[in-house]
Amino acid sequence: MTSLQPLRLGTRASELARTQSGMIADLLTERTGRAVELVLVATEGDVSSAPLASLGGTGVFVSALREALLRGEVDFAVHSLKDLPTAPADGIALAAVPSREDPRDVVVARDGLTLGELPVGSKVGTGSPRRVAQIAALGLGIELVGVRGNVDTRIGKVRSGELDAVVLARAGLTRLGRLDEVTEVLDPIQVLPAPGQGALAVECRSDDADLVALIAGALDDPHTRACVEAERMVLAELEAGCSAPVGALAEVVEGDHGDELWIRAVASSLDGGLSVRRSASGAYGDPVGVGRKLAAEMIADGAHELLDPPEGAP
Repeated sequence: MTSLQPLRLGTRASELARTQSGMIADLLTERTGRAVELVLVATEGDVSSAPLASLGGTGVFVSALREALLRGEVDFAVHSLKDLPTAPADGIALAAVPSREDPRDVVVARDGLTLGELPVGSKVGTGSPRRVAQIAALGLGIELVGVRGNVDTRIGKVRSGELDAVVLARAGLTRLGRLDEVTEVLDPIQVLPAPGQGALAVECRSDDADLVALIAGALDDPHTRACVEAERMVLAELEAGCSAPVGALAEVVEGDHGDELWIRAVASSLDGGLSVRRSASGAYGDPVGVGRKLAAEMIADGAHELLDPPEGAP
């Protein structure tokens, strides 16, 4: 590969995916001088209207991009990090985790309403078991409705009156320049975001050492990487997939001896009736250990039973 050849960046075809990939392409060009071209890759999650859980969770958005990487059709790929399975993939390197957007969830509701202001019986759309469980636990008397599709499709269901509100990731609306449509930002005390939400993952082939180094040096944000590593370790230790009702959020805070990681997480039953919610802190340089410690406390408190109830249990 000569320096004159543009790097080929694989991306899903949705507006949000193309916007996120375009941002990364521009940033990489700005910081390294390398030209980048986008290559659209169709994924099963984009072409099927079935619920994500039935397709194997949000990982369905990732596999086609990884296969294109391994076939040499693209040089690197950009994903929403919350979509990445926690298990490592053979031949794939997570070259960079760029600086994270605000990870919180938001509401887009009719008439400028918040969740608490919606009348009992209002229909609120989300395709996420994590959101369903945590919002159901708030006891607001609203009906949670499964919904798929891109941002336009989901918000369109509110505009048409089919739904009273939808719940989305704030980061996506920020990147699309649509924050003015948000009627409420959900406090993580009430609804913890998905592990890795708001962050992007830049992957390339692990044997392309020069490109891994180039991307890491230009794009990786150590604080963001530490936070998402801790969050994803909680998910991995709980043996829960990326569509499971698990929320986690880590932050870098100032401790007595320098930076520390503080993380909180929740594991819920699907109906939100039961949950295990815990927090932990630890060394900034050991995000895996911090996440593992928190997960162990949650497992001791029964998180596994909530996420994988015994056969025949209600």
